[in-house]
Amino acid sequence: MIRGHAEFIGHDIEDASEPMNRMNLMKQTFILLACLSTAALVNLEAASPRPVRVLIWDEQQPEQKRAYGDRFLGETIAAHLAGQPSFMVKSVSLNSPSQGLDEATLTGADVVIWWSHQKNHMVTENVERLVTRVRQGRLGFIALHSAHWARPFVRLMQERAKEDALVQLPAAERATAKWEYLNQNPLGKVPRRDAPLTPSLLQEDGVWKLTLPGCIFPAYRGDGAPSHVTTLLPNHPIAAGLPVKWDVKQTEMYDEPFHVPKPDEVVLEERWDKGEHFRSGCVWKVGRGRVFYFRPGHETYPVFKQAEPLRVLENAARWLAPETRE
Repeated sequence: MIRGHAEFIGHDIEDASEPMNRMNLMKQTFILLACLSTAALVNLEAASPRPVRVLIWDEQQPEQKRAYGDRFLGETIAAHLAGQPSFMVKSVSLNSPSQGLDEATLTGADVVIWWSHQKNHMVTENVERLVTRVRQGRLGFIALHSAHWARPFVRLMQERAKEDALVQLPAAERATAKWEYLNQNPLGKVPRRDAPLTPSLLQEDGVWKLTLPGCIFPAYRGDGAPSHVTTLLPNHPIAAGLPVKWDVKQTEMYDEPFHVPKPDEVVLEERWDKGEHFRSGCVWKVGRGRVFYFRPGHETYPVFKQAEPLRVLENAARWLAPETRE
């Protein structure tokens, strides 16, 4: 089209038609420029990925301000992510309307990052709504540290345990199997170190009995000793830009075994100088969605002022966001 205009300009034009020809030339040039501008805008939009919409959920403990000053822990994470490319961030708390889990808020999110500790038992509204969205592949979920007992994380681990148990049954029995679920409300139950691992499955009197995961571990220590992190899967998207070895300068210790379904991937592992260790960056597929548990934390240590943990959250939020979004 551009070449055609160049040829047109080179022709001899009769004086009588010159104003009309010039007007036509200007009109066609305007149309050409408009088309080129539209094409450039389409290409720019294709090259610019849609922002990941992150919902930060935080119970907002007053103790957090010992580590994070004038902000709560969740607000600190939100401020960091909001300053990074390709994120839109909203922060809610236990005190938000519908505890921050109303339909409109969840519909407007691609990934939820969840911090809770002392008030896990108080989260009662719309937990199943969140769980359903994750299982449908419409939402990613990231549980931080003491959110191992967050109701959404516990429910998601229960659903994954049910999926794993069904696969263990002979194919011919799956459609008609009778089930009994034990340990449906594990909050507050810390196991002995030698306690049987959960989840576990056995058959008794023709009924499959599934003990659901406790989402807990036998020991913890809050002295703030540093942990030594190994990036076990350096090529995983969650590990992008992380060193193979790095330390969390101050953190609470959790010790294995962690009573959860076997992770699909363990991206990070922590160890302490006193010998404890923990699978600290675990990924599960639950239904069509993905869940990530990231262990480092404690409300009185500034873990989420440190570059590496914040980088983990950036990477995880981008990776867990559904490919097809609402």
